Parts: sequence; C-alpha cells; structure tokens
Amino acid sequence: MKFPIVKHSIVVAGRKTSVSLEDEFWKAFREIASERDLTLSDLAATIDDNRHEGNLSSAIRQFVLGQYRNQISEHQGRAAHERLVAGAAHVAH
Repeated sequence: MKFPIVKHSIVVAGRKTSVSLEDEFWKAFREIASERDLTLSDLAATIDDNRHEGNLSSAIRQFVLGQYRNQISEHQGRAAHERLVAGAAHVAH
C-alpha cells in the first residue's frame, strides 16, 4: 500500500517553509495542535526548536508517532492498574 506524500506550506518562526507529510501524519499533527490549543505554526516551531537532526518533516512524523506511543503506554498503565485494583477487591471479599 502506497501513501502519497503531500507538501504543506507552513510558517515556522516567521519564515515560510514546506513540510512533506502523508495525509495521516498531517491529520494527526493538526489534531494534536488542536488538542493543545496551538496553531500548526506554533507546534511546528516547538518541534523545530527541539529537533537535533534530520528535517522538519521527519521531526513532525517522529513527534506524532511519539504522541501515539505515549497514549498507548498511558492506556496500558491504566488498564494494568484497573486489573490490579479489581484483583485486590476480589481477594478482599
């Protein structure tokens, strides 16, 4: 399955640039910015400031992937906690 890469224009730290992202990464990037009540430009600037190597497009992909990995880890942690609490309640009875 091939995912087309689309160029998107964005202003980062006052300069216009473009990032090349697959639609799914672009949608996720927009959702994360919205959830944080940030503009795409502000979130991109933060990512740009914190990247150590590679281009901005790659840094955005890594950021989006990291956000979803964190959500999975948090969900797994909550589920494990709930199982532990349920098990303790069962033992107490």
